[in-house]
Amino acid sequence: MDTRVIKYFLTVAQTNNITHAAQQLHITQPTLSRQMIDLEKELGVTLFDRKQRRIALTSEGVLFQQRASTILSLLDQTKQELQNTAEELTGALNIGCVVSRVSRFVMQIISNFQKKYPNVSFNLYDGNGDLLRQRLDSGLEDFAVLIEPVEAAKYNFIELPVHEQWGLIVKSADPLAKKQAITKSDLYKIPLIVPTRNIVRDEISDVLKLDQIKLNIMATNNLPSNAYELLKAGNYYMLGIEGIVNSFHDPELTFIPFSPLKETGHVLAWRKNTVVTPVMEKFLQEFADLTEKF
Repeated sequence: MDTRVIKYFLTVAQTNNITHAAQQLHITQPTLSRQMIDLEKELGVTLFDRKQRRIALTSEGVLFQQRASTILSLLDQTKQELQNTAEELTGALNIGCVVSRVSRFVMQIISNFQKKYPNVSFNLYDGNGDLLRQRLDSGLEDFAVLIEPVEAAKYNFIELPVHEQWGLIVKSADPLAKKQAITKSDLYKIPLIVPTRNIVRDEISDVLKLDQIKLNIMATNNLPSNAYELLKAGNYYMLGIEGIVNSFHDPELTFIPFSPLKETGHVLAWRKNTVVTPVMEKFLQEFADLTEKF
């Protein structure tokens, strides 16, 4: 399958219009239509629903769009990696990172690395742990900075000298904001926004001896930005890490730690049984050297 045809397909999928796609690609409309028909014959499926005025993707077309985007991304990444030489380090690193106080630590390392190797670029992706692991598994990320726990059998990782406390994020004007610590009895009484990941909720429950059935969970969130707006808009309380409040720099919000204390660390993770490129190797060394100083 020609990558040129894959690019044609993605353009048609984006525009939902053969004529507009042909104009963007600077080819004729009949040529593009024939290419799409030949692609469907090669795959043995129908990619487009042509019954409507504007063509739409079938379920098979949606799947192929996802895979095609990944294929082209990996091809571009591979080309950059093959261009690396011992004399001059070049290429790009794809790094996913959770939203926490670890961001400042990681971005400082990236900045220092680019001063040493100015021909190396970075593609940064923010996400929660589940999404970042999916991207790491599919090869879209070279590294992922994750909040523990991680699957030790699945990934190589370096522990980072950055830790977070878990607790409750409340409005500063709320009576609970005056407390020094939050216990399980406090959590049973209030409407909560909680993390999407079950493993995180289970760990918090184990530490606080929580009965999750008694919790009044009003919403779940994978990233803090929208939950932050919901928290400010209504009568809600959010389970989260202290770094969330620090990142927003909002005096209207207060972080109160749990009692007993619940603390978690961070790791830089990468896939096992993967080829470590020269750029990846240098970047890992930078992380390891800095981590040893703490």
